[in-house]
Amino acid sequence: MSATVERQGARLLNKVPEVTLWFWVIKILCTSVGESFADYINETLGFGLVPTTVLFAVLLVGALVVQFRTRAYTPWIYWLTVVLVSVEGTLLTDNLTDGMGVPLWISSTVFAALLLAVFSTWYARERTLSIHSINTPAREAWYWLTVLVTFALGTALGDWSLDLTGWGPGTSVLLPLGLLVATIVAWRAGANPVLTFWIAYVLTRPLGANIGDFLASDRSEGGLGLGTLVPSVAFLAAILAVVIYLSVSKVDRTERALAAQGKSEEPEEPDEPDEAVA
Repeated sequence: MSATVERQGARLLNKVPEVTLWFWVIKILCTSVGESFADYINETLGFGLVPTTVLFAVLLVGALVVQFRTRAYTPWIYWLTVVLVSVEGTLLTDNLTDGMGVPLWISSTVFAALLLAVFSTWYARERTLSIHSINTPAREAWYWLTVLVTFALGTALGDWSLDLTGWGPGTSVLLPLGLLVATIVAWRAGANPVLTFWIAYVLTRPLGANIGDFLASDRSEGGLGLGTLVPSVAFLAAILAVVIYLSVSKVDRTERALAAQGKSEEPEEPDEPDEAVA
């Protein structure tokens, strides 16, 4: 075992799921919940922006404590954490925009610069940005910090694009969807898989949020008029159903995918140079 691993703690099995179609389905569901549920607590129940942010920050810290205590990917706690990060990331941007009056272009620029700084520092320390190597506490910490920033950035970019285009709730789904399709095409054409993964991860945030807005917005505004509670409950139920399926089938376990390919189920050494593009 390398000195790097000894300094960072015991090696773990990969702490994130294999990237399958289910990964993206549940990720989009989580982003939709992040938008609709945050609005429901903040606006419909009148809890207030700052108290709602504090409430979900406490819940997120609790979920992260449990997540870090596990030694392998566990669907229910992993995706619960993603839901809470989605809500908190949305609220961070909303606090800047609605609470402090920060223009969306500034929020987008700041979060983009912050994401670049996080990626740069993560790579400088770990020599990889691959989600297939989240097998030490340090890498897991970088991973969740990155996920939080991507949700905040995705919220700001999504809201900013709506301001620029003036599109309604239904049409607004097309822009992030089109960019996501272009990213998939680039990946299939041979673009760097780590880069295209994180671009897609950012883009699914405005896509899911715009879907949530389309369902919740009044019919007079071009939406379906379902409000924020019904989509929140429906998406949470769908997430629960998928998590149960994944827990039983284990189709998104990295070690299972490696075994199917005839590779070792042992996690890779953190300092292997080829992880940077794996």
